[in-house]
This record gives sequence, C-alpha cells and structure tokens, in this order.
Amino acid sequence: MAEKPVPEHAVRPDRFTPEPVPAIPDVKGASADDASVEYSHYRTGLSRHRTGLSEHRTDLSEYRTDLSGNRTELSMRRTGMSIQRTRMSGDRTLMSVIRTSLSLIGFGFTLYQVFEKLHDAGTIPNSAAPRNFGMLLIMLGILVLVGGIWRHIQFARELRHLRSLLQADELIHGESSYPISLTLLSAIFLLLIGVGAVASIVFDIRLFG
Repeated sequence: MAEKPVPEHAVRPDRFTPEPVPAIPDVKGASADDASVEYSHYRTGLSRHRTGLSEHRTDLSEYRTDLSGNRTELSMRRTGMSIQRTRMSGDRTLMSVIRTSLSLIGFGFTLYQVFEKLHDAGTIPNSAAPRNFGMLLIMLGILVLVGGIWRHIQFARELRHLRSLLQADELIHGESSYPISLTLLSAIFLLLIGVGAVASIVFDIRLFG
C-alpha cells in the first residue's frame, strides 16, 4: 500500500478587518428616482461587505480543513505507535512470567541437587520428599511458563489481526515492522531447560553435569 503524503503545514489566514457597514441613506425630501438610486448604492455596499465576510469564512474553512488533515495524520501515527507499545507491553508481561518460572524451576532443581549430594555424602538418610518437592516446583514452573507462552501467542495473533484490519481500512500506515518476539524465543528455550530438568530427575540422567 502506497504511503499517503503528509499534509503540508496549514497557514492561518491573516486577521480580517471588515469595512464598516454602509450607513442607511437619508432620502427625506428626495424624489423616487433619487431614493431608488441611493438605496441601490446602499445595497451594493452591503453586498460587497457580505462578500468580504464570505471570502474570509472560506479562508477559515480551508484552514480548518488543513488542520483536520494534519490531525488525522498525527492520529494515524499515534495509533501505530500505540500498537507497538502494546506489543512491547506483552513482551514485558511474558518477561515477568519467565522470571517467576525461572525462580520455580531453578529453586526446585537446586533443592533436589542439594539433598541428592547430601544423601550421596551420607549426611542424611535417603528420602523421596526432597525429590518430590523439587519435582513439584519444577512442574509448577513449567506449567506457569506454558500458560504464559500460550497467552502471549494468543495476544500477539489478536494484535497482528487488529493491526492488519486497521491497515486495510487505512487508519494506520503500518510502516513499522512487527518482528518475532525474542522474549518468546527465550521463554521456549527456558521451557526446554525445564523439561530437561524434569527428565534428569525422573530418569536420573546427568543432563547438566
């Protein structure tokens, strides 16, 4: 879609100073013909006065039209920027989910590893409670992360669809790109790490050394 030209800056018309309204002629004692001529001149003066006012109103109307075009252009660009801000807000929300999920997965895996090392050193007796609790925290972190990823993808699709509709209706220019979210890629990578942590606990695989 071709980009619309930006309207030129509107120039405000000069302040209009109308001529004084012609005085009503005094035709007392004048003949009918002379009175008719006087009134005809009076009407001509009024007509010129109205014409001047009408031309000034036309200039003001054109000025308002130019301002309206500028406001429309600014509104389109503000709407496009609002969509980008909304997209970045969705990324920040997913970042919060990632922090929460990372805390749960990291704490659960660390808890399991600590008690595993203590058991291997003979410090504490064998118990399934630390393993189960660590697994529970990791699974909770994965569940939170899966929900955050699913909601982020759903929100991104809705926002892309809305952006396409606004662009098709020529309400926004759509000049800025809509790239793939790096935050989403990071969340997917963290999800794989969480699944790997679960696999290392369940199958006793040393994935992380």
